[in-house]
Amino acid sequence: MTDASTPLSGQSGPPSARRPGETALAALGHPVPPADPSDASPHTFPDGGSWRTEVPSVEGPEAVATVLKEARDLDVPVHRISQGSGVWMLTDAEITEMVGACSERNVELCLFTGPRGTWDTGAGTRTPSGGAGLRARGHDALAGCVEDALRATELGVRCLLVADEGVLLTLHRLRTRGVLPADTTFKVSALIGPVNPASYAVYEHLGADSINVPSDLTLEHLTEIRRVSRAPMDFYLEAPDDLGGYVRMYDIAELIRRGAPIYLKFGLSKAPGIYPYGAHLRDLTLDTARERVRRGRLALDLLARLGADTGMSPLGSRLPGPLDRFPA
Repeated sequence: MTDASTPLSGQSGPPSARRPGETALAALGHPVPPADPSDASPHTFPDGGSWRTEVPSVEGPEAVATVLKEARDLDVPVHRISQGSGVWMLTDAEITEMVGACSERNVELCLFTGPRGTWDTGAGTRTPSGGAGLRARGHDALAGCVEDALRATELGVRCLLVADEGVLLTLHRLRTRGVLPADTTFKVSALIGPVNPASYAVYEHLGADSINVPSDLTLEHLTEIRRVSRAPMDFYLEAPDDLGGYVRMYDIAELIRRGAPIYLKFGLSKAPGIYPYGAHLRDLTLDTARERVRRGRLALDLLARLGADTGMSPLGSRLPGPLDRFPA
């Protein structure tokens, strides 16, 4: 379906690429705004690809197996599987099983680190302002995130999801000192995603290897971010309801053109929350896992119809390449 040797970035798109509805609208004399080559991202992943894929909210070994089976059945390429409940919600045996299943299919596994404000003491996160949000509250929560990171990496996990700036910098410092494996990557959660170019660059400097921006950012916002940072971007094509429920399917080609290097996340709106996951949510979790993969198939089919499905990173690619960091 894709040709990883033909990146989109730095171009207005492949010669055959078109805008949604472009030909039909042009036949009616309706003006179709041309793509501005200056809007295109000049960056790629180190393998030369412009985009990768991610299936989020995959909670536990059974959900991983479900996603991998559905991806095989629907021919959906998957670069990364991520989990949202946290390392602490999994046994060692479950983590080991997840690592093994993903390794067998050459898929990166990303697990969330530690305690976060919404599950902690304190009423601030439950106020209308959502004060302090997902941050790690106090030393003990920071230490819990570090403990999760140490445990997960010892069990073979090489991607960790982070929702606190201090946790991110601390884990990055541990990585630079060899306490965490050098090839460990840190992914910034959509729950604290930056909304302007300067804050995006700050997360890169703090040690982020991919950064999830909110799905309500405009296409121009992505271009602005790419003028200051090449750190890979994570973007929900369809956001969960608690992140706004936005569906950006028809922007898929422009998201790649402007946002590369970018992970296309196959989320799911109109679905109940499943964090923190337990067996009481099993059926819902497996059903939504299957539907996320199906949503991915729909997105990739649209990308192909638009003639913009070239430039995917080779499966198994995971590292972000050199990035700018604060001294650690």
